[in-house]
Amino acid sequence: MSLPARFVILIVIVLNRNIDRLMRGLIYALLAISGTGILVMIAVTCADVLLRLVRHPFVGAYDIVRIAGILTLGAGLPYTTAVKGHVAIEYFFHKLGRRSRIAVDTVAHTLVIALFGFLSWRSAVYGQSLYTNGQVSQTLEIPIYWTAYVVSLSCGIVTLITAYHMLHPGKELIKP
Repeated sequence: MSLPARFVILIVIVLNRNIDRLMRGLIYALLAISGTGILVMIAVTCADVLLRLVRHPFVGAYDIVRIAGILTLGAGLPYTTAVKGHVAIEYFFHKLGRRSRIAVDTVAHTLVIALFGFLSWRSAVYGQSLYTNGQVSQTLEIPIYWTAYVVSLSCGIVTLITAYHMLHPGKELIKP
């Protein structure tokens, strides 16, 4: 093998490692946001219940729980996809031959990439319309456009993770 070909292969290997590291960092950052969202929902709900006992409800609890729920669900998707934690029915899949399994897996991955690519694009468009219209939450009047951007980012990362799983069959991006 010639020296330029070896150099190109080395560059591809280095880029592949850096992309994996970057994706893992983004996935873990979004996972931290998701976990924080769960803690916020628990804390606000408990505080609201306790404050209602003394007839002073937590003003804006609904807004905070709603925003935290959006962040929890959206930001949790990349990690769940990376560890292949989605529900799958594999009974019929294992009854197929090797070539059929590869074909079904490729079609499924392609559909997931198309779906989450579309969701990422539409979430970004929706976030822009929320920003343009100045949409805010009901009680606290917090701007909410940024939640759609977080969901858009998460869906975009899910497409990258699915492409990674398609290009590296059997290799996990993150071990649970």
